[in-house]
Amino acid sequence: MAITASMVKELRDSTGAGMMDAKKALTENDGDMEAAVDWLRTKGLAKAAKKSGRTAAEGLVAVKVEGGHGVAVEVNSETDFVGKNADFQKMVAGIANVAVKASDIDALKSADMGGKTVDQTVTDAVAVIGENMSVRRMASVDGDTVVSYVHNAAAPDMGKIGVLVAMTGGDEAFGRQVAMHIAAVNPASLSEDDLDPAVVEKEKQVQMDIARESGKPEQVIEKMIEGRMKKYMSEVTLLNQSFVVNPDVTVGDAAKEAGATITAFVRLEVGEGIEVVKEDFAAEVAKAAKG
Repeated sequence: MAITASMVKELRDSTGAGMMDAKKALTENDGDMEAAVDWLRTKGLAKAAKKSGRTAAEGLVAVKVEGGHGVAVEVNSETDFVGKNADFQKMVAGIANVAVKASDIDALKSADMGGKTVDQTVTDAVAVIGENMSVRRMASVDGDTVVSYVHNAAAPDMGKIGVLVAMTGGDEAFGRQVAMHIAAVNPASLSEDDLDPAVVEKEKQVQMDIARESGKPEQVIEKMIEGRMKKYMSEVTLLNQSFVVNPDVTVGDAAKEAGATITAFVRLEVGEGIEVVKEDFAAEVAKAAKG
């Protein structure tokens, strides 16, 4: 039986399954809609897909270092409670192990993990645990030395914030101090050279507008902007920030004293950038009652 687009849409609408899963279910069952629904439920795909609209802003960041290569992966869930689940933690650790060999997030999702893809492993876990989950981000660094740090650890090498620091020279103890600094202060970039020029220009324009409000002459404003932009760089770039271990020196100065050159860093925080819509359950019930 020919599987039409309208049949796929109908099955997707009734089960919430993905397009390719719906098409496969219909193909496997010769277009029988009820059998296709049962097939999806058996595979755990219908249950997983129905939950895909719920915001997954909790979860864990896992870090893994092998030699001079480090990777950090964020795996999200809907509630913080799942982040404490041993099965979820085991899955996240497995994903991090696979991520060390993956080139990017797409490669990670399609990579083999115990006979299944990472994507399928997560989908199966959704059906078992009952929450929406996703492998959201991964990032990596390479260097002569790579040091990792996890803040608010829920289990070894996984927690709410994961940091990787790549450097030449120095030692792991210093690298860990830098990683802790990054976790706490959250720099935007390594140095001024790594900042987005558009972001720098926007900040400069904002500072100029503020200065002009004071009514001072342009030549005075130029000097003011120079000082303010220097202060801005000291706040957002790692090498120019005051070192949390010793605020009297910058991270860059501390690195020189330690005989280290910091070449790259990664900081992933669970749920960063995800907008969570707060639902007013009482208002929702009241609205339904009026209807």
